[in-house]
Amino acid sequence: MSKRLVLASNNAKKAAEMQALLAPLGIEIIPQGALGVSEAEEPYLTFVENALAKARHAAAATGLPAVADDSGLCVEALNGAPGVQSARFAGEPKSDARNNAQLLEALAAFPDPEQRRAYFCSVVVLVRHADDPRPLIADGEWHGQILPAARGDGGFGYDPLFWLPELEQTAAELDAALKNTLSHRGAAMRHLLDCLSTHPL
Repeated sequence: MSKRLVLASNNAKKAAEMQALLAPLGIEIIPQGALGVSEAEEPYLTFVENALAKARHAAAATGLPAVADDSGLCVEALNGAPGVQSARFAGEPKSDARNNAQLLEALAAFPDPEQRRAYFCSVVVLVRHADDPRPLIADGEWHGQILPAARGDGGFGYDPLFWLPELEQTAAELDAALKNTLSHRGAAMRHLLDCLSTHPL
């Protein structure tokens, strides 16, 4: 019998990525929206605090173990922005297209590729219950550069602008399996799998 784990997100692509990674452990991912759970507030300045708040919220609402990730794009020339505001960089309502446009505008004064270095950061938090005193915390990074124009139609978020010089492709041009291997979320999830091997659900 599979173990059920609530994902504190309603992002279908994120759910699919996590399900593919956790399926070998016999864990079934259930997006919180399928259980009627509202989105949690994310008022904090760090990825780890926001991920923990989301996981505790989903666990409290469902009585099930919950996993949440908070991730974003950090651009060196912008002092780490958009960072935790990545999903809402251009304001509400959330829009990948407007966020990408806002990022390109913010980087217009930095034409040199070396000035456009950036990395995706993902922090994944798993709680066995809402008051879990020892949540499992895992993280990962993925380094690249921001292109001056979008390329590719895969992925989501900033993927069409995130250039990987060693592959000469954007994150949006990678096939899903390769992206899972390379990405910040893939790295964080592998780190989480290591944690689960010694601290199982």
